[in-house]
Amino acid sequence: MTRPSPPPDFGLVIVGDEILSGKRADKHMPKLIELLAARGLQLGWAEYVGDSPERITATLKRAFASGDVVFSCGGIGATPDDHTRQCAGKALGVEIELHPQAEALIRERMRDTAREQGTVYDPDRADNIHRLNMGVFPQGAQIIPNPYNKIPGFTMGSVHFVPGFPVMAWPMMEWVLDQQYRRLFREQAYVEKSVIVFGAMEATLTPLMQDIERDHPGVKVFSLPSVDHPQYGRHIDLGVKGEPAAVEPAYAQLLQGLAGFGVKLGPELVRKS
Repeated sequence: MTRPSPPPDFGLVIVGDEILSGKRADKHMPKLIELLAARGLQLGWAEYVGDSPERITATLKRAFASGDVVFSCGGIGATPDDHTRQCAGKALGVEIELHPQAEALIRERMRDTAREQGTVYDPDRADNIHRLNMGVFPQGAQIIPNPYNKIPGFTMGSVHFVPGFPVMAWPMMEWVLDQQYRRLFREQAYVEKSVIVFGAMEATLTPLMQDIERDHPGVKVFSLPSVDHPQYGRHIDLGVKGEPAAVEPAYAQLLQGLAGFGVKLGPELVRKS
């Protein structure tokens, strides 16, 4: 009997020197975590990369090879420091070209802008021709609609490219999730159950953690030590996470195992996502 393949992880790539220099703070990761949690999903990994074409290409190669569902935010404009579209093509070994649907949407946006400004739309004006570069995507790209200003993002396989602006990127990521990955949504959200443990060392508790993961496939054990928590001081937040039905017996084994160590236990914590 063939076992069903596990669902893909969700990943995030943030592109831009402005994030690494501290000029802007990343808001995409907290938002994507929120969007995923609302659908019973979790973010598996995230990477930050500056505006180096070589690094962006290497990062996207890993993203494409991972088989994960990946959102890439930033660098898809048409200024000299925007390299993501070109790097996506290099990472896949395909040419980039003006996408006909993207061209139509960009021209529609330019006509709207001219109308709003009370001017005549001139398709041959140099700046309008340059704006079409925002629709130059790797061959085979699929469009991600942009409800804010119609300038689209694009999808290649399971990697989805959106702008760096949150007002555009967030509804575009939500659209991708709801249109393409509804089958992965979990009716029962993940749950975390943990207990505050005082007077223990992680190394001592590691065998218990390994036993729980061995005995309860699909459940993950986590250990979050702290030395200066404002409420609990030095402690370990030790727990398990997964589907609710699987978490209950795993957590019971955790508490039973801790009883054998003679440690002091604090409050029990429950988090749902």
